[in-house]
Amino acid sequence: MMYYLSNPDISLAVSGFGAQMQSICSGGQEYLWSGDPAYWAGKAPNLFPFIGRLTNGRYTYNGKMYEMDIHGFAKDKEFELLLQTENKLTLQLKDDNHTYFMYPFHFIFQISYEIVGTAIYITYNIENRSHKRMFFGVGGHPGFKVPLGQEENFEDYYLSFGETHVPTRVGHTDSCFLNGIDKDFLLRDGHKLPLSHDLFDDDAIVLKNMADRVTLMSDKSKRRVELSFPDMHYLGIWHKPRTKAPYVCIEPWTSLPSRQDIIEDIRYKSDMIRLEGGKSYQNKWSITVS
Repeated sequence: MMYYLSNPDISLAVSGFGAQMQSICSGGQEYLWSGDPAYWAGKAPNLFPFIGRLTNGRYTYNGKMYEMDIHGFAKDKEFELLLQTENKLTLQLKDDNHTYFMYPFHFIFQISYEIVGTAIYITYNIENRSHKRMFFGVGGHPGFKVPLGQEENFEDYYLSFGETHVPTRVGHTDSCFLNGIDKDFLLRDGHKLPLSHDLFDDDAIVLKNMADRVTLMSDKSKRRVELSFPDMHYLGIWHKPRTKAPYVCIEPWTSLPSRQDIIEDIRYKSDMIRLEGGKSYQNKWSITVS
């Protein structure tokens, strides 16, 4: 099922499958990646209840082993419609026998999209319907077209973090698991990350201790995309490695993948969100185009 929101400044299409955005259009310009499977068939998956890879696709909870695919299962589930108006959409996923086999918690995961001007406000609401403490990660994985204009190149674009600072790059192994070696990640002029295809030859760049907003832009264009994510502690930046893929994913996350060769016990994984039984969690972030 497809759902549509629009105002005079922006139109948004969202699929019920994964509650994934399918189109962001403003002023006749499409901003979202097309999902070309030659590079990456996704467009903007929602990540829950785990982000990144699990060692051997497994984790433990209370001494029992569970299996889960990369980035969790929400991206592969059909969400039901809870609310739709001209400018707002809320889709909902509830646990079922299939999810409980992978993730032994009862939950409600709601994703709301609201458009105001050229901004899209995305809200994650998660309710723990179990009596026990629940452990999870949640985040976004939107891909954006690069370049946005016909007379530009991928290398004309950069990510601007606005303020001068030195974020930390989270260390990963060649297999994209944590290696425990984090390093300063110097930005050009203290706030810019110029894009180039070889930037992703070793897969994603994952940052922490970074500014809570970033803008995809080019000095040759007035088109830009700004993400604001005040309650996300990590940011993934990615396109398919060793290709000239014409997009970049800018991914705000609350948590990180597993450590290399460690089957994680999610009760003790320090970056997981801990939510007591009967309680709710909310996280808001936004995308603004111009």
